Amino acid sequence: MISNLDYYKVFYYVGKNGSLTGAAETLSISQPAVSQTIRQLEEQLQTKLFVRGQKGIRLTNEGSLLYEYVEKGYEQFLLGETKLRQMKNMEIGEVRIGASDMTLRFFLLPYLEAFHEKYPHIKVTVTNAPTPTTIENLAGGKIDFGVVSTPFETGEDITRIKVREIEDVFVAGRGFIRYKNRMLEFSKLKEMPLILLEKNTSTRSCMDTFLQEHKVQISPEFELATSDMIVQFALRSLGVGCVMRDFAQEYLESGQLFELRFKQLIPKRSFCLISSSKNPLSTAAGNLLKLIQDDLRE
Repeated sequence: MISNLDYYKVFYYVGKNGSLTGAAETLSISQPAVSQTIRQLEEQLQTKLFVRGQKGIRLTNEGSLLYEYVEKGYEQFLLGETKLRQMKNMEIGEVRIGASDMTLRFFLLPYLEAFHEKYPHIKVTVTNAPTPTTIENLAGGKIDFGVVSTPFETGEDITRIKVREIEDVFVAGRGFIRYKNRMLEFSKLKEMPLILLEKNTSTRSCMDTFLQEHKVQISPEFELATSDMIVQFALRSLGVGCVMRDFAQEYLESGQLFELRFKQLIPKRSFCLISSSKNPLSTAAGNLLKLIQDDLRE
């Protein structure tokens, strides 16, 4: 193996130009330096690589064989440099994000829109999953960062930044009008057909824990995959739904749904940006995070 790979760089340009002078001009070095490098390469390989002709120099059969491989390798190096430069300049790249329906819709989506307008050539991949799965994906290096909702537990390598406060509410349609404007105990929920998210979500886990702390054990009538469907079920008075307020806000304002009132407040939660010190951010991911953080500081 040749110890100095610069020899192959000079060899490549001499072979490409068919001229020592042309290679010297391309490399911005002297022609004697090019000639000396080729001699040293030939000595180490113990093979004649070029012969002089009337129109300059040409490759020998052995030189042509070597050039065929050096050309492919060196041009891959050049292509790699080009791609790296394009990545640094945000001309190419990819951002991999983990988010739930809730965090995507009520926090992340406007930032993705602004990022796409600014960097239209960057590919953005969103893995839609509940908080526990998003944390697993981050730990496994499958995403660059995630947006999740509290509560959640993570390892020491995970950094969290609170980005928005959220509030869970119980909502109902006209079929439950008897509960409107009443101050209720949480134990009253045991008498109602409840509509909740599936158990593999932080939202459901948080509500189950909260109600258990108040000695209320619930058995939902419906367990659904999305909060949007919970709202649709509640609109049809199929039960009392538990959702983040934003999902039901439109229907609460129009009067199609109303919010159940309780004598004690349901604790508020937060959306958090999470990233891992074990996963260095790509240039594209770093720029998206900066866009979000700059906006939050304003």
